[in-house]
Amino acid sequence: MKETILNKANEMFLTLGFKSVTMDDIAAELGISKKTIYQHYANKTDLVEASTMHLFGTISQGIDNIREQRNNSIEEIFLIRNFLMQHLHNESASPFYQLQKFFPKIFSCLRERQFEKMNGCMMENLQKGIDSGLFRSDINISFISRIYFTGLTGIKDSDIFPSSMFEINDATRQFLEYHVRAIATPKGLTILEKFII
Repeated sequence: MKETILNKANEMFLTLGFKSVTMDDIAAELGISKKTIYQHYANKTDLVEASTMHLFGTISQGIDNIREQRNNSIEEIFLIRNFLMQHLHNESASPFYQLQKFFPKIFSCLRERQFEKMNGCMMENLQKGIDSGLFRSDINISFISRIYFTGLTGIKDSDIFPSSMFEINDATRQFLEYHVRAIATPKGLTILEKFII
């Protein structure tokens, strides 16, 4: 039952937002009493924390699985982006804005873990791209990796990228094209063209 509650909470939080969804809403969706939820989670903050860490774990494992496929660096970036879009249900910025505003400690912990994961993965991706001749050898790997993280998380800022102007799926694709064009060799650009048609 604990996992069922967690999965339903994840789904609802991503769709409707961390603040918007109440324990009553989750109980009603599952056809159980709120008391049943409290047998597994002390309060909503406890459930939000469990939900975000569970989602982070699922996404981290999925990223690791993609990386194990040994695709070229450019293909790997786009495969990971597609995986994220699928697992985050093409989420808008709203759920994570709510997480940041109403559960700042959880947001801060999640962001730290996201950075650690993404930075490590991207630094390896960049080195692999350099070694295979897809990325320029003169790039500063640490700098580019941090710019990548800042860009991907920054386009979710609804004040700067309002959803009325920028659809998240298209915005992430455009960002990745921008990112790769800035660091790719002619050989890398040829591969990029296959992903932006």
